[in-house]
Amino acid sequence: MSLEVKLEAFEGPLDLLLHLIDKNKVEIYDIPISTITAQYLEYLNLMEKEDMDVTSEFLVMAAELMDIKCKMLLPREVNEEGEEEDPRAELVEKLLEHKMFKYLSGELAQRFDGGDMYFYRKQNLPSEVTTYEPPIDYAELVGDNNLQKLNEIFQELLRRQEDKIDPVRSTFGRIERESVDIDEKTLFIKAYVRKHKSFSFRKLLQEQATKAEIIVAFLVILEEIKLGEVTVTQDDTFADITITSNKFGEEMDEEEAVKTAMELEKEQS
Repeated sequence: MSLEVKLEAFEGPLDLLLHLIDKNKVEIYDIPISTITAQYLEYLNLMEKEDMDVTSEFLVMAAELMDIKCKMLLPREVNEEGEEEDPRAELVEKLLEHKMFKYLSGELAQRFDGGDMYFYRKQNLPSEVTTYEPPIDYAELVGDNNLQKLNEIFQELLRRQEDKIDPVRSTFGRIERESVDIDEKTLFIKAYVRKHKSFSFRKLLQEQATKAEIIVAFLVILEEIKLGEVTVTQDDTFADITITSNKFGEEMDEEEAVKTAMELEKEQS
């Protein structure tokens, strides 16, 4: 009794190789080239015995497998980076690419078969929608200037505006103007002078809150010196300046006294 062998239909030599790899349960990145080559040649022989036309691509792949098998027996070649080259690398790359396309074709075929189960309704839009025309033709807005040209002009204006910005001064913070009531500050300094018979000029300046108040206090003291209201003494060149009031304990008018009391109360709090 003769043995009948039923061969599967393969779309090409790569399809046959993938079948042999799956059949032997081996890694595609580590193909046992000797085993796979022997089984591949056996399939070719069976094809011939069954009077099947063996196409040239199957024979070319057989020759390629034999060439890889021979290279596996020889010392490995080394590339420019000093690494050994695997003779199977190119074949593995082809097999992976073929496997990917085979999977994608199966997915597309499945979607094609499932598409028969879907039915789409016909387009049914109101006439107002189908006949609608936009009131403005954006392709031709103003003469030869379309929307794209207008956008280019706008971007150019933005670039010019950015060029005008000083990269250094633009990082500066906003300088707020210090507001000082000169009359009230003058009254406060005069009251301070009369309250303290003798005091340090440095201490007076340190008690001021802002730079503007320091400047006003300094000018008021100069004015007091000019009018002879105070006497200024200094023991040494860099020593502290002492200011002595020449009108200690003199009475002030009512308005001046009220303002002075308010300023002194604020200072003590």
